[in-house]
Amino acid sequence: MFPQTIAWKDNKVVILDQRRLPAEEVYLECSDADMVAEAITTMAIRGAPAIGIAAAMGLALGALGIAHKGFPPFYKELNAIYATLKATRPTAVNLHWALERMKGVCVINREKGVETIKELLVNEAHTILKEDIDINKRIGRHGKDLINDGDAILTHCNAGALATGGYGTALGVIRSAWQEKKNIAVVATETRPLLQGARLTVWELTKEGIPVTLITDSMAGYLMQRGEIDLVIVGADRIARNGDVANKIGTYTLAVLAKEHKIPFYVAAPLSTFDPTIKTGKGIPIEERNPDEVTAPWGHRIAQEGIGGRNPAFDVTPHRYVSAIITEQRVIRPPFEKTIEQVLGSTWQIDRSSPC
Repeated sequence: MFPQTIAWKDNKVVILDQRRLPAEEVYLECSDADMVAEAITTMAIRGAPAIGIAAAMGLALGALGIAHKGFPPFYKELNAIYATLKATRPTAVNLHWALERMKGVCVINREKGVETIKELLVNEAHTILKEDIDINKRIGRHGKDLINDGDAILTHCNAGALATGGYGTALGVIRSAWQEKKNIAVVATETRPLLQGARLTVWELTKEGIPVTLITDSMAGYLMQRGEIDLVIVGADRIARNGDVANKIGTYTLAVLAKEHKIPFYVAAPLSTFDPTIKTGKGIPIEERNPDEVTAPWGHRIAQEGIGGRNPAFDVTPHRYVSAIITEQRVIRPPFEKTIEQVLGSTWQIDRSSPC
């Protein structure tokens, strides 16, 4: 059974603290929106769909704590909570998508009274979580046919149950293939600097008995050159209109290597990860995290004092390196700008940049 990443219990948001895995399974109980925002910022919860769910629950939790009975002062205070949650992580569009969806529930029902709005916001957060798990399973069903019996699959970072409401995107595809009794094996990169592959992906797959081998990030090209990798599947944090993909730093390198070795490179992501307001990957904001995560991870200095570091958390893979994008609706193939627009349809023109 896949791990429960996030839940709502007794008007608290309960989060599996991914900073403590795999050594300890510890749950954080967030009693207010600021605690949820802190959990997102510090990566106690991470992964694009998961932080979207967390933001939705955080906004609902924040709404419960607002004392105002009239809509205007209630909405003003809710806006401040919205802004705090929105500022936690800049790259993953699912966070902004979820907050906009929650805002829509608030605005549409403004005449129903504040107490009713609070209840509706809690219900909507629950719905977002439930829908995400269903979406992941549909992504898995669409993607499993891209995996052949006997394949060795390379994956990067963690795009499993821990990165979503449950089941996973990239790992959801792998799970679906495994459940069909396909004889597969996974190669997981460690994913520097925070080691999400080593700590999280390996933990998830091991719990389900799916064969997995851990490698350092720099070993991928060697294994591809030796014919030991059959395909690559990764998740995504934001996808531009032309199919350019932002994902965990190091994804671009793997995509270039896969292209060189004629290995399919697949991206698994829900439609909420597509951002129609951004034409190409050049417009995707890239989060720069504290360089101490590189020079002194977990407080243990590995570089001498005074050495500078860089720590972009994501990179952008141009669409020409992507073989297909696996969504809950179908597998999207090139030419991406045309096929993505066909899939998104009327949602293509949504302006996600509007202020709350």
